[in-house]
Amino acid sequence: MSDLTLRAPTDATRSPRREPYPADVPGLRFAAARFNLWRVASADGTVLGHIERVAAEDGERFLARRARPGVASAIELGRFSTSRDAAEVFR
Repeated sequence: MSDLTLRAPTDATRSPRREPYPADVPGLRFAAARFNLWRVASADGTVLGHIERVAAEDGERFLARRARPGVASAIELGRFSTSRDAAEVFR
């Protein structure tokens, strides 16, 4: 008989969890796509693009990309110092 024990994942083995977008912006909806990446949609549900939190030398930045219907790649709109500024480019 083997000695198998089930263990809860530790902080070191647990995958990073998805979190809500760090800002509320009227007219936009955000859905966590994966850790540090959010899908941006208009109020009617049309997907507009993504915002990704990325590391920078002086902290973090929010990279906004506009989705292009029918095309796999996206257009980079810029890197912003706040999540609110990154979201505003979609309004």
